[in-house]
Amino acid sequence: MIWTSLLLGLSIGAVMGLTGAGGGILAIPALVLGIGLDMVSAKPVALLAATAGAMLGAADGLRRGLVRYKAALFMVLLGAITSPLGQWLAHQVAPELLAILFSGILLFVAVRGWRQSLRAHTAVLVERSTPCMLNPVTGKFSWTPRCFLTLGGIGAVTGLMTGMLGVGGGFFIVPMLQRFTNLTHQSIVLTSLAVIALVSGSTVLQMLLHDTRILPSGWWFVGATALGMVVSRLFAHKVPQHWLQRGFALLVLLAMLLLLLKTFAPHWLPLA
Repeated sequence: MIWTSLLLGLSIGAVMGLTGAGGGILAIPALVLGIGLDMVSAKPVALLAATAGAMLGAADGLRRGLVRYKAALFMVLLGAITSPLGQWLAHQVAPELLAILFSGILLFVAVRGWRQSLRAHTAVLVERSTPCMLNPVTGKFSWTPRCFLTLGGIGAVTGLMTGMLGVGGGFFIVPMLQRFTNLTHQSIVLTSLAVIALVSGSTVLQMLLHDTRILPSGWWFVGATALGMVVSRLFAHKVPQHWLQRGFALLVLLAMLLLLLKTFAPHWLPLA
């Protein structure tokens, strides 16, 4: 059990460090399928692991000046406003419909990420105009009304999905920042990790204050996730971006498949 927790945690941490997402999407299926936790026990472990890993990645990004911390805080603020609405909506529709909606989002993100990887690999990169542009003099965002609306919209939708679906939103933040900003891939990953750390950290703190217990195997998973994050950040800049985009797209498709199986054909999953 311990070795399984360590292996799965290292894998989830590596995914988070390389892509800036994947923790919230893949951690719960990994804990349920790999360790045998139930969904109630798996959720706080997954959130704590995502928080620990994301905090380490974001701290490294802050030290290197790659995290757009003002943008991250703004998105978290808007997400905090819309998250309660998402929680309310989650109680108004059937779980099966939520699973279908979530799967549709995952499919869109995966297909779009794969297509972007093909363009990045075959096309010559050209300067493009986006709603949020870095000022070449200061190296920071030019906070135009268009940029405010764009980042606010990303944060609001992320909060809505977090409330409805119980995920951190990194799988959505990363492709949206790729589309609507001119940040480098490393800056996008680290900014996404900062958002995940704030969102997941506040949620898991509420759980722990309400006497939520974390099983011993969960602590091994959390520690391994943090270690996987640290190790993956050491060589993330050496991995071609189109490889990361394709790997992320495949992981999102895997998450979609696991979600659909769990919702509509749970007897096909090898739950312990």
